[in-house]
Amino acid sequence: MNSKEMVLLARQKETAVPAFNIPHLPMVEPVAAAVADEGIVAIIHVARVEWEKFSSRSLEAVAREYRKFEKPGHTLLGLDHVPVIDEDLKRVDYLPIIRRAIDSGYQSVMIDGSRLKLAENIAVTAEAAELAHAAGLACEGELGAVMGHESGPIKPYEEIFASKMGFTDLEEAKEFARDSRCDWMSVAVGNIHGAVAEATRNQKKPEARLDVDHIAALYRAVKIPLVLHGGSGIKTEFIRLGVKAGIAKINVGTEIRQAYEKGLELSGGKIPEAQEAVYKRVREVICSMLGNREERPALGLA
Repeated sequence: MNSKEMVLLARQKETAVPAFNIPHLPMVEPVAAAVADEGIVAIIHVARVEWEKFSSRSLEAVAREYRKFEKPGHTLLGLDHVPVIDEDLKRVDYLPIIRRAIDSGYQSVMIDGSRLKLAENIAVTAEAAELAHAAGLACEGELGAVMGHESGPIKPYEEIFASKMGFTDLEEAKEFARDSRCDWMSVAVGNIHGAVAEATRNQKKPEARLDVDHIAALYRAVKIPLVLHGGSGIKTEFIRLGVKAGIAKINVGTEIRQAYEKGLELSGGKIPEAQEAVYKRVREVICSMLGNREERPALGLA
């Protein structure tokens, strides 16, 4: 399967490809099993923050674990957030990370220049896209501020939504999509990340909603699939309306990470029991986002 083709097909059929994050290596196996048992196509991916601040170890370690448990016809391997400026506001040497992912067999990559000015974000995204495209991979960029990964506290959710703080700008989106040549665009439309700071990472995310009209306007403007980061905790009706409006890939991390960590806690550190908790939660998330099996458009499974 080809990640770019799968996400484009999802957009055409007004459905979405879920993308599940792996902050802890033992999560790969239950995520892959749940995706296959639900009969969908999904991306299993890892972000830099998850090997820096959690226990996925490295993108190479996740790739090795993925090869053990991948489900042909159902799972794809993707690299999530590689920031140019990270959550601690430190500059990251991002291109070597992209190259490592290509060498490790990843099928899509994501460069996050959203903390940069527009012109520099376009430039770094174009640079990453050129590398990815030369290897036949899809490249995702980000425009707008999807909050939550910052080390300090963020403003109350209702204040963020009401003020449209960090929302992706329509005119900037047109320029970004045209000049960066990314295949997918991560947008800020009311979605937020789960916190990664040690003091707040176990807290429940605010129940978010989406500005569906803004999603539709962005999709009309850029004409490439849109990506929803921070998919955990968004009300189901907004997820489904967002997918109709232009979202074709939805990233989920917090809900399944917390399921794993809670499973470890309740079982006294037994990994199989934590994995079972992840398996159940992934299946629940899929049904919540995409509907029951009979409701979902097929994406041409192998």
